Amino acid sequence: MKKFLSRFFPIIPVSIILGMTIFSHSCANTTTPPTGGPKDTIPPVITEIFPVIGQTQVPVHKTQLKIMFNEYVTVKDPKSLFLSPPLEKAPKFRLKGKGVLVTFESDLDSNKTYTLDLTNAIGDNNEGNMFPGFTLVFSTGDVIDTMMVTGLVQDCNSLKPLKGATVMLYKDHADSAVFLKRPDAAVKTDEWGFFCLRNIQDTIYRMYAIIDENNNNKYDPETEKIAFIDSLFKPVNFVIDSLPELQKYDMKDTVNCLARKTEVELNIFKEKPSKQMIVNKERVGERTAYITFMAPYAQIDSIWVTGVPAENLITQFNIMQDSLEIWVNDPKPQPDTMFLNVKYLKTDTLGMLNSFTEELKLLKPKKTAGKSSTKDTKKEDTLAVFKLEAKPETVEQYGFTIEFTYPLVESAFDSLVFRSINPRQQENIGKYSVVQDSLNLRKYVVTPAEKLQPGYEYFLKVPHRKFRDINGFYNDSSEVKVTLPNDDKLSTLFLNLSNVNNKYIVDLLNEKRDKVLRQYIVENDQTLTFPYLKAGKYSIRITEDLNRNGIVDTGILLEKKQPEKVRFYKLEDGTFLIDIPEMMEIEQNLDVQAMFE
Repeated sequence: MKKFLSRFFPIIPVSIILGMTIFSHSCANTTTPPTGGPKDTIPPVITEIFPVIGQTQVPVHKTQLKIMFNEYVTVKDPKSLFLSPPLEKAPKFRLKGKGVLVTFESDLDSNKTYTLDLTNAIGDNNEGNMFPGFTLVFSTGDVIDTMMVTGLVQDCNSLKPLKGATVMLYKDHADSAVFLKRPDAAVKTDEWGFFCLRNIQDTIYRMYAIIDENNNNKYDPETEKIAFIDSLFKPVNFVIDSLPELQKYDMKDTVNCLARKTEVELNIFKEKPSKQMIVNKERVGERTAYITFMAPYAQIDSIWVTGVPAENLITQFNIMQDSLEIWVNDPKPQPDTMFLNVKYLKTDTLGMLNSFTEELKLLKPKKTAGKSSTKDTKKEDTLAVFKLEAKPETVEQYGFTIEFTYPLVESAFDSLVFRSINPRQQENIGKYSVVQDSLNLRKYVVTPAEKLQPGYEYFLKVPHRKFRDINGFYNDSSEVKVTLPNDDKLSTLFLNLSNVNNKYIVDLLNEKRDKVLRQYIVENDQTLTFPYLKAGKYSIRITEDLNRNGIVDTGILLEKKQPEKVRFYKLEDGTFLIDIPEMMEIEQNLDVQAMFE
């Protein structure tokens, strides 16, 4: 034991070593601060540990760990007292004097190296100053494992770091291990998504990261997110306590936190369920209903409503093909109970897809009793309701949109009137084209043939009684007016894309990366224009659309399929945010192929 300690630590008091390790240069007893004195901002400091760091032959039965501090402390987050490898139940703790005693409900395994991590768990009792963290390493065998691996866990779409993800290593390489077994080593990520799995065996692992909602250290696909690396993993680096990656930093210390090296990058995603069945059904109107499926890409052989001719049924899948809208194209009153029959591929008890016909009973929504039918008649009860929209900032890219509440059975798009009024108040009737939205059969996009000009007023009018929906109702007239933004303070971003060798989705996001402001889908080199931008910070996200379906596909664990690759445009200074000032035209060059290499 003495030989081991002398190898890793100088022979000086433990309290001094740990005080230096935790970067605290002075100690403060905060239990009785002087009245009117300065507020205590110094975190607690460890003064004693049992078992000592690196101790071997620690008993496996009724094991007790003791961490003493220089002041009274409290456990702020019990879940952050994290033992690796984890036991079936989390560690228990109790406070005793100025210390924390940690115990376990079951025996430890023999001949195994354990780590107890205290990051984000403990704060002082008075001011709540958080203890930066510490990892106690001990073994129930004769040796301490000495390998380590570092990495980053981030969201697959925003690439934002994820705090509190559980990174897990398995010596069992079977696909079922992550579902059924606790890992052979595990650790939680910090606020930067960073992790360091230390004192692990020199062997071959499979590596995963999960958002462990129920804290059982296993993957539950119905409720949890997961990440994995494609191949088997073998650690190559040794634990050296002076390494920056092994230090516990204040999470506000941006420079040191970002300087830590990472070997592995894990992108967390939510799997789409693999078991296929109808999970929900609802009749939302006399002629309208929908059904939803558990898994995407439902395969329907046929669908019919009892008593309704096949030609009178209109259906539409959403883009993921896990939700189906259904309309009966017949204006006459429909029965109170509608029987919908769906023949589709359903997962059987053996987990295989087989043809199955399911009859669904759909009840007509009940009207609220006691209301006057005349007084409470709604617009949609007598008219073909639609929304007519155009946004000044995006009308050049997206045009005008007309979206009807119900599918149309009669239309006259050549009756639309598109006109403009120039700054001299001269009116002109313009040409346009109309395209039905590929994902929404009730939505139409009207694109002016002419280039829109600043200072002009543009109008699109839908005339009266030119469209009839499945209810037999005609539309009322409506007109929308739009002008291009004329605020001199707005700016424009030009994005020059080169080496575009695939299909990509290009998104302009806000500073927080949680909202898509503009989107393009590109397949060749071109310049994208983002006009009318307010001063601020923006991100450019590029998604590699390998299957060319126009959406960002998630991963599938058992098929070893990663989510589609996402990259953010990085500036020369290493940041991901483009700072756009007022009244500027900014041009950025982006080599797409290089980004994804």
